[in-house]
Amino acid sequence: MDIRQLRIFVTVCETSSMTKAAQRLFMAQPSISQAIGELEQEYNVRLFERLNHRLYITAAGERLLTYAYHILNLTAQAQQELEQSAQAGKIRLAASLTIGGYVLPELIRRFKEHIPEAEIFTQVDNTAVIERLLLEDRLDLGLVEGPVYSAHITEKYLWTDELIIIASPQNVFCRRKGIKVGDLAGQAFIMREQGSGTRDVFEQAMRAAEIEINISGIYNNIEAIKRAVANDLGLAVIPRIAVSTELADGSLVEVPINGLTLQRKFNLVYHKQKYFTPLMQQFVDICKAQQAAVFAAGNEKGRHAGGLEIEQDPV
Repeated sequence: MDIRQLRIFVTVCETSSMTKAAQRLFMAQPSISQAIGELEQEYNVRLFERLNHRLYITAAGERLLTYAYHILNLTAQAQQELEQSAQAGKIRLAASLTIGGYVLPELIRRFKEHIPEAEIFTQVDNTAVIERLLLEDRLDLGLVEGPVYSAHITEKYLWTDELIIIASPQNVFCRRKGIKVGDLAGQAFIMREQGSGTRDVFEQAMRAAEIEINISGIYNNIEAIKRAVANDLGLAVIPRIAVSTELADGSLVEVPINGLTLQRKFNLVYHKQKYFTPLMQQFVDICKAQQAAVFAAGNEKGRHAGGLEIEQDPV
């Protein structure tokens, strides 16, 4: 006996006709007859008497009907409670620094608008830490900007992020005309910590160009990096979306480098063996639907800001 058979049995009882039951359930009449026959065979009873082309429920059928209603009601209640539990559940979510500082708050706000009863725990850290927490089952989802290395982690592409080199308006180097990648050799850079996706992308580009940079400071906070650069303590590589305001008001400037484009992918990451709850899927859907436009707008705002008057190299 299964739920499908019970639903068919109840519908036949309510309609007193296998033909009408088939129409109500959008099934073929032989399938209805087969389900009733299987129930009768399983319990070795007759559930209906067929007299003068009409069905009459038997005493055994009456007893089964009572249980069938009870079982179907319990099944419906269980389904409803499980769906409500999934909606009102908890997500443990971590984001790398750029996403956590400039993207995640908007995502959470939109998610809570859709599902106000959901509980979300959030953590902001670098990609390497998030990967470890996923492997230890201390997180459900991660939004990261750097590569993950474990074969047990699944990555799903979300957005592309642009990185730029920034400087103080007073910085002499950034006023040179036609700066090439090789000119970065020896320049002082304020860098993110090891495990940062931003640092990984930049260091890979420098290794490919065989350039050794001068690291004058290591900060794990984007705002601290921006303040250090604004005080002309060095150059820095930073997501464009993180400096759109400073580029617009002129407190920081972009340093264009001929032949250098720095981009990275923002990915959703989770353990391959993780059960993807409906609540988790709804969060992912909101990420895809809402944040691509937000990211594009932030990057576009930055591109139209932060113009710098370039000085000629001395002859």
